[in-house]
Amino acid sequence: MKVSHKLGRYLLVSSIFLSSCGRPSPGEDDVIRIGHLPITHAAPLYFAKEFEDELFDNAKVELVRFGSWVELMDALNAGRIDGASVLFELAMKAKERGIGLSAVALGHREGNAVVVANDVEEVADLKGETVAIPHTLSAHNLLLDEMLEREGMEYEDVNVVEMPPPEMPAALSEGRISSYIVAEPFGALGVTLEAGHVLYQSNQFCPDSCLCCALVLRDDFMENAPELTEEFIAGYLEAGARAGDMTEESLAAHQNYLSVDEKVLELSLGWITYDDLSIGENEYEHLRQRLIDMQLSDVPPEYDEFIDQSYFEEEEM
Repeated sequence: MKVSHKLGRYLLVSSIFLSSCGRPSPGEDDVIRIGHLPITHAAPLYFAKEFEDELFDNAKVELVRFGSWVELMDALNAGRIDGASVLFELAMKAKERGIGLSAVALGHREGNAVVVANDVEEVADLKGETVAIPHTLSAHNLLLDEMLEREGMEYEDVNVVEMPPPEMPAALSEGRISSYIVAEPFGALGVTLEAGHVLYQSNQFCPDSCLCCALVLRDDFMENAPELTEEFIAGYLEAGARAGDMTEESLAAHQNYLSVDEKVLELSLGWITYDDLSIGENEYEHLRQRLIDMQLSDVPPEYDEFIDQSYFEEEEM
């Protein structure tokens, strides 16, 4: 049985800050403000911004960069941004606690490698060692648990620590950790620096059901600016279709938002797909059950409560 984690401090809403932040009321202008961390998992946002003149007639995208998931969730929960590309599990927890959010699309599929030190040859070698994840509420934590379980090990057999993703490759190289599981491009960075190697990719454990990052929007924004919302999501989906192209134009667009060289970026993009950003009910239910099993959530939101796929239906019409 897993030990419950104290997560409330990450999801507090600051009404005092909200009243003084100066954010226009939803629908007050044609700018949609979306939070993100600098990762390849948020690439459709970068392309939506990079090609906004082609993708949108009226909407303007303002990307708000954050240094941590805690900061991003504080801003999203308080309404200082209209939406975010965020860890699915964090958004589910916020919804469970009463924040008005809807998940409207994925950010990507795959692209979550288990990177281990060069002397680690199998999962059993990690027993008693330190493994870094970006957040307890993340697909990376769930992947770690599933990997250990399949190898007949317990979650408690490793020392799990939360660590900012940019620190992970250096920590592995210096021997402070023996493995990490994180969003791209940091897995590819560790490999290209020869700090470690890939033991497993996420699709080897849960093909088509490893939901990681999602595009979520605040319900009040969607209700007050329905036309802007519809235009933005349509453009976002088209941007996602471009994000996986390995053309020079595509690589340049990525590098405008990610401080990595082309070798790292090409390896990273080889692990990720952006073709299908829809959220299936079965894969969501798999994620929902995993959160319950790991005692990370008591009553995660049901599919119909949290997932809005109406915009995909409109695309098919």
